[in-house]
Amino acid sequence: MANKDHTDPEKMEKIVSLCKRRGFIFQAGELYGGLNGCWDYGPLGAELKRNLKDYWWRKTVQERDDVLGMDGSILTMQQVLKASGHLDGFSDPMSDCLLSKARLRADQVPEQDGTAVWYSGAELQDTGWSVQREFAVLVPEGKDPAASKKVARQFYAQFMPDKKVSPKELVLNEEKQEVLKGTTRFNPDNGSLLTEPKDFNLMFQTKMGASADDNDPNAIAFLRPETAQSIFVQYKNIHDSNRIKLPFGIAQVGKSFRNEINPRNYTFRSREFEQMEVEFFCHPDDGMRLTDEWLETRLCFYEEIGIPREKLHILDVPDGERAHYSKKTYDIEYEFPFGIQELEGVAYRTDYDLGKHQKGSGRPLEYFDEETKERFIPHVVEPSAGCDRTVLALICEAFEEEEITNEKGKTETRNVMHFSPKVAPIKVGIFPLLKKNEEQVRIARDIQKTLQPWMTVFYDEGGAVGRRYRRQDEVGTPFCVTIDFDTLGENGEDLKGTVTVRHRDSMEQERLPIDGLLAWLLERIR
Repeated sequence: MANKDHTDPEKMEKIVSLCKRRGFIFQAGELYGGLNGCWDYGPLGAELKRNLKDYWWRKTVQERDDVLGMDGSILTMQQVLKASGHLDGFSDPMSDCLLSKARLRADQVPEQDGTAVWYSGAELQDTGWSVQREFAVLVPEGKDPAASKKVARQFYAQFMPDKKVSPKELVLNEEKQEVLKGTTRFNPDNGSLLTEPKDFNLMFQTKMGASADDNDPNAIAFLRPETAQSIFVQYKNIHDSNRIKLPFGIAQVGKSFRNEINPRNYTFRSREFEQMEVEFFCHPDDGMRLTDEWLETRLCFYEEIGIPREKLHILDVPDGERAHYSKKTYDIEYEFPFGIQELEGVAYRTDYDLGKHQKGSGRPLEYFDEETKERFIPHVVEPSAGCDRTVLALICEAFEEEEITNEKGKTETRNVMHFSPKVAPIKVGIFPLLKKNEEQVRIARDIQKTLQPWMTVFYDEGGAVGRRYRRQDEVGTPFCVTIDFDTLGENGEDLKGTVTVRHRDSMEQERLPIDGLLAWLLERIR
């Protein structure tokens, strides 16, 4: 749950505004009113997200000898999710508000004190019309129970045949009043009675084939609710096809889907999201130790991409609150403007998953250790990070409204995104000082062509160079290269063939030779 001490709604509003204005993130289907809980990444957002995934893959797979990669199918067999427990247990208890029809997680409705006023129905006098249906309103402590009548009339008005008649004309049939303590049966937003909780499956289901039969288990598939299960199902194939011994991991980056009832906090909780996940298989004796090691590895990763450790919180999830398959779980949380929330979980899943799939498939998934002659089902440590959540954390951490003094001595506000060069959407802005100077433009275009195969650059020749700097500051470009008259040698041969490199964070400038620019930049953006 979010810690209110770390909330900053005004900052969050500014971040959301900037993300749309500069092309980081748009709501999916916005042209038609928007698809709730789904988001599209614009040009800058797509670059930022791709850079994050590429760096995660490099650090997690390419630079390690003990992790292999895979890319599993999004469509998942019903049998897989039956064995894993998702088919029967991947649901939340939900209650519906009788007045607003809003759907609430029953286990997240806060306890409330107040007077419940019960009604059995309502009628319109002199018309013969009435409706007999039980309804109740909770009036908070200290308020007149008569305040319930307004909410009750709104409820019963839904059944009136003539919608032009005012709900105020309804006569309510009040049954009883009762004082309640700690009740969770009412919507805290309006006091309306909630329905009894029912399980709501969070998975998206689809049918396979043009003539799919509901009774054929092979005709029903699901959009995967997590990337983990395809790794477990392919564990034996990957092990058998690669010369690798325990401990080793299988990594995957990919989309997952959950039919969230209440998507919220911008892109933090969505119905379609991307995960960066490792299932690290090991001997049962090594699980707890490796969980601690992976926690430290992941904390170092966040520091490398620009999220300082002091903004991260480690929650050692206590007994009774962990997932049923977990023997140890750490939640890595970040101080978002809407509160402290989870970025990643590092969970020791024991042999739960492979054991379930061995039983469900009827095929052996045991590992045989040639050295010890021991046979066992491997245990698993799972570092599972939310890609979209990490992108949002990078944006929130980078955003700053900075008060600076311009060249005329006036104070102004500079919007700047302090992205690490490793993940910044644009690495370099390239500017000819004057767009009418053909030689400056030619050199600038040559530099652009030299750098483009290695990094994302942005060429800009419009407006004063100061404004161009500000535009790049706002999207987080760490370096800007300006081709000026010194580059042409017009102010002395010593500076000919050099360019001005301006640093985003310090706004300081230095001269570098053009022929050394690529190597200089590559050293700083990796």
